[in-house]
Amino acid sequence: MIDIALEYIAGQWKNTSVLEIIAVCFSVSQVLLSYRNSILLYPAGIISCSLFIGLLARPSVGLYAEALLNSYYLIMSIYGWIRWNRRNKLREQINITRCRSNDWIRVAAICVIAFGLLYACLRYFTDSNVPLLDALVSAFAWAGMWLLANRKLENWILLNLSNIIAIPLLFYKGMPLTALLTAFLFTVAVFGYFRWRKIMNDTTAKTENAITPESVIS
Repeated sequence: MIDIALEYIAGQWKNTSVLEIIAVCFSVSQVLLSYRNSILLYPAGIISCSLFIGLLARPSVGLYAEALLNSYYLIMSIYGWIRWNRRNKLREQINITRCRSNDWIRVAAICVIAFGLLYACLRYFTDSNVPLLDALVSAFAWAGMWLLANRKLENWILLNLSNIIAIPLLFYKGMPLTALLTAFLFTVAVFGYFRWRKIMNDTTAKTENAITPESVIS
């Protein structure tokens, strides 16, 4: 049994393409830059998403919702990069904040609408044999990416809900390197959540310290 498993893994690794390796490298760079709260996460993300769109949409893989998800990632990366650059030129900082009730309403709407549309399209208009899981992975990730672009702390939670479903799905679809990347992203996202929370708390503390009774009186 172990020999069969090892033979399967070796075969999967042997079939891993150079493009997948490059895409994984840029994706790792993106998440590490995101963890570091760096604007460079967006150009890295643009490159990795562009490569993954082609890789996931191959008939041999057939993860069409995830390919579409990467198209959405690509658009949101461009949007986020432009938004951060605009704030930098105006010398305004986009602070990390928690989701408010209206944000959660938007998150729920994105998840429900994205899942419904993606599942219906995959189920009735493609040859996908995993429409439910593919749609679910993408729906959570769509919401998480929207939160990331808006600098919401909870983006890490939504992205990890997507990651935890995607890991076994990618192994099943014969993309072990991307599955291991997703496992790595899951781990980094856990640490990213706590790092962003610390940054948020530190920023709040500095703001509160700056607004002293003396400064208000003056």
